[in-house]
Amino acid sequence: MKGIYFINDRISINGYTKESSFELQQQAILDYVQTHKIEVVKLNPYQFNEYYTIPHALLYDLKKERPYLDCFIYYSSQTMEDFIYTYPAKWLILKSFFNQMITVDKVPDLTVKKIV
Repeated sequence: MKGIYFINDRISINGYTKESSFELQQQAILDYVQTHKIEVVKLNPYQFNEYYTIPHALLYDLKKERPYLDCFIYYSSQTMEDFIYTYPAKWLILKSFFNQMITVDKVPDLTVKKIV
């Protein structure tokens, strides 16, 4: 499977600091990616990281490249809710590029180490 993942670096999850929230998201997503043998796709060769932190940038790259992708992985609906509610039409367009939208906080067999 081929996929792209998103980390919200501007949010605090469950009372964690932004830095700890970032680490929590990254660890959970990377564990999921490794467990399910998902090949992470990097659309933009100039992109510094293998993940996206800006949904608009992801949408721009998807429209430009038009790749075939199996999944879009993000930590939870909370990490995407600002984009979803502010730009519902763009969310629908973004979703149309993927066969599956995966939130890893809903995966029952995923064990995430607690970040202090």
